Amino acid sequence: MREINKIILHCSATPEGRHVTAETIRQWHLDRGWSDIGYHFVVYLDGTVVSGRPVSRVGAHVKGRNKDSIGVCYIGGVDENGKPKDTRTLEQMQALELLLEDLLKEYPHATLHGHNEFSSKACPSFNVREEYLYLIECYE
Repeated sequence: MREINKIILHCSATPEGRHVTAETIRQWHLDRGWSDIGYHFVVYLDGTVVSGRPVSRVGAHVKGRNKDSIGVCYIGGVDENGKPKDTRTLEQMQALELLLEDLLKEYPHATLHGHNEFSSKACPSFNVREEYLYLIECYE
């Protein structure tokens, strides 16, 4: 098993309310020449959590940070004009909280981050450190 030091949260950069499946994202990533979907978990609008790339395999979600991280992506992240927006539904918020808590328990040395901490992108369109401060403080 690989060593996990970071859990990195992403958005799919799809318009608010538009349902996209993990299989669709997998195809986008395959079209880019990747071997599989880059994320380990995808959270749908209704809060369903779907496994993507197996956690045992290195992801493809943050350049230079994949070796020791897990990538979690929620569907959404932009408004109808493609501008960054926190579009998480209540169901996504609840599912993300549970998933992140479970991952932090399973990987007690991991820290929690937004993609925007490692890139000039807005992704995941909100401040992960502020949103999940209670989890960060509890598990760091």
